[in-house]
Amino acid sequence: MEVGIVSYGAYVPRYRITPEEIGRVWGVNGKAMGKGLFINQKSVPSPDEDVVTIATEAARGMMARVPEVNPEDIGCVYVGSESHPYAVKPTSTIVAEAIGATPAMTAADLEFACKAGTAGIQMCMGLVGSGMVKYGVAIGADTSQGAPGDALEYSASAGGAAYLIGSEDLIAVINKTLSFTTDTPDFWRREGQEYPSHGGRFTGEPAYFRHITSAARMMMEAQGTTPDDYDYAVFHQPNGKFPTRVAAQLGFTNEQITQGLLTPEIGNTYSGAVPLGLASVLDVAKPGDRIFVTSYGSGAGSDAFDITVTDRISSYKREKAKTLAQVMENTVQLDYAKYALYKNKILMPE
Repeated sequence: MEVGIVSYGAYVPRYRITPEEIGRVWGVNGKAMGKGLFINQKSVPSPDEDVVTIATEAARGMMARVPEVNPEDIGCVYVGSESHPYAVKPTSTIVAEAIGATPAMTAADLEFACKAGTAGIQMCMGLVGSGMVKYGVAIGADTSQGAPGDALEYSASAGGAAYLIGSEDLIAVINKTLSFTTDTPDFWRREGQEYPSHGGRFTGEPAYFRHITSAARMMMEAQGTTPDDYDYAVFHQPNGKFPTRVAAQLGFTNEQITQGLLTPEIGNTYSGAVPLGLASVLDVAKPGDRIFVTSYGSGAGSDAFDITVTDRISSYKREKAKTLAQVMENTVQLDYAKYALYKNKILMPE
């Protein structure tokens, strides 16, 4: 049974802040910091936006593009995030209710740092492929955290994407998925802590680069492919620098990664990063295009996917929801004071 993507939707908040503005407050050369990270600006959620609203917006866009799909046929909903608004109360049930998938279904919130969204896709693939459910929904979304003045503050942003996984009327077939996982604690946040900690230089090696290159090479060996066999590639993007470097290490070109590389304009959306990058590629994909995807989550692990776009993409109702290019129009720049207010770093007086 072929399993793959039936529909997708994406959402990014409209507010932005630049590294220069963040650096101005902390006495840091923000322009140099942004250049080093290859980030021009990052998205900021408004005060009434969180993972629930972002995931719901993405899921509604996903469903709008397939009006022929009955929401009651969705058998599972998984929301991957490291910034769920409730410690005890699932995000996934709220999203499922919002798209009409309840009550005859199962739902769960997932956590695996930045790869929780792709882990959800794998779970949906298993349930659909086994025949246990007709459709599954996997969402990766975050309103990521960065302590004031920390290096993470220059990149941590907000956004997410949703995927309807099934076995009929596929716009893209997932030919294969596999994972590479170890216990490499490069980034963590303990229960009750507001901001995460990171292992500094260990975040690159042996964390990000080892896991992504290992999963990617395992995939190409399993599929008997090389980078030349793919039209697009999407890698986890905590900044603009890492995915560009890992692509070169693996033999992919800048042309293959440009469409899915969103971090320079929206920052690091954590669990939303790879799902959003893939959504951007699907926004322009043509029948027969082959897409290579590898996520990364601290802790640590990578999920790799080999995807082929089908002829159905030509009749797929993309116009029923905004493309990422349209979502990213009409942005509003914030100064640090408004940004700090929106991110609850300072509180409104009662």
